[in-house]
Amino acid sequence: MGNQPPGTMSIRQYRWSLPGYEGCGTILIAYDIPDGIQGPEHPSPGARFYGTTRSAYLPDNAEGREVLALLQKAWEARMIFTVGTSVTTGTSDCVVWNNIHHKTSSSSGPYGYPDATYLRRVKQELASRGITLDDRDGATM
Repeated sequence: MGNQPPGTMSIRQYRWSLPGYEGCGTILIAYDIPDGIQGPEHPSPGARFYGTTRSAYLPDNAEGREVLALLQKAWEARMIFTVGTSVTTGTSDCVVWNNIHHKTSSSSGPYGYPDATYLRRVKQELASRGITLDDRDGATM
């Protein structure tokens, strides 16, 4: 179990395709974690933290839905985000990614598509944290 603060994870499906995944739709994951107070599991218990909203994209195909199901399990285990210092801005006491990579752009660039190995890599990252699927698991949309 991780130390991710409470929030929401919502899923939307679109008909448009991501680069490299033409012919299938797109899954948009929207994360929202509001500002709050750090708990005993965080770096500064009792201090405020700054929340975040983030979006991520997956192809709406069998492997993309498998990754979605894994990410939903990681969310329920409170492993997607943590409270820390932003590598991008240097801001402390804010909600940051917890080393589970997400594609946050639907187009080219280091955080976007095409990326032929992303789905395999993120499944490996999740498995290394104990997040796997059994036959009963599946994405909830």
